[in-house]
Amino acid sequence: MLIEVTAAGVNRADLMQRQGLYPPPPGASEILGLECSGVVAEVGEDVVGFAPGDEVCALLAGGGYAERVAVPWEQVLPAPSGTTLTEAGGLPEVTCTVWSNVFMTARLRRGETVLVHGGASGIGTCAIQLAKALGSHVIVTVGTAEKAARCLELGADEAINYREEDFAEKVRADVVLDIMGAKYLRQNVSVLKTGGRLVVIGLQGGARGELDLGQLLAKRASVHATGLRNRPVPEKGVIVRGVGENVWPLVNAGAVRPIVHAVVPMAEAAEAHRILESGEHIGKVLLAR
Repeated sequence: MLIEVTAAGVNRADLMQRQGLYPPPPGASEILGLECSGVVAEVGEDVVGFAPGDEVCALLAGGGYAERVAVPWEQVLPAPSGTTLTEAGGLPEVTCTVWSNVFMTARLRRGETVLVHGGASGIGTCAIQLAKALGSHVIVTVGTAEKAARCLELGADEAINYREEDFAEKVRADVVLDIMGAKYLRQNVSVLKTGGRLVVIGLQGGARGELDLGQLLAKRASVHATGLRNRPVPEKGVIVRGVGENVWPLVNAGAVRPIVHAVVPMAEAAEAHRILESGEHIGKVLLAR
């Protein structure tokens, strides 16, 4: 399927790729951008459920910053009615990340507690809304009082400023969604309840840490480390279908919505990267034509 790009989400992976630290998978576009929204320009013979002219958004392995991008139809979703087409450009990566990790891998259930690190990020703001909408108790870590207040507005039950408090002294969680890696590994394991699940999706705090297997055994807990970009198309298709069936109704109803910090012209992508690198944003930074 060929999509005429309207908007693209800016993700930390884009910053890493720009720095030479996160190359695209074999065969993927070297142009930055892991998600986009736009209008279907062309479809292949095997495409099911889409036609030229449809407004869509898509999970990509690369190419979101381009004028047009080719993507397997299995990774495409109809643009939700609860957002603008531009806003939809910031939904695929976060919704697919949260759904696949928190609900498919960690199996978060109604009534359980989830701890989300980086609560004010694009992934964090999505995780708060989705977990709350599906009946979970949500705790987040943030770095400023402003971010804490915003997370509470979005539905978080508690926001912990990691600059002032040690979250491990306050939290007990069934599921932890972590972006830090090694830096938080010991604390994350310590906060897990019996049968708890830690899912690591980022390594901002390092890639190598010491894992206390004794604690895991005693708690019958588990640690998962996952990525999305390098998965084969059939696996991504399963995730995208799950998002369409379970998350899109909540987006259309307004229970889960994109939190957009800034919309930057596509020609000023460098400025969008500077905003993301500053760490001062709340929610998503988007590029738009």
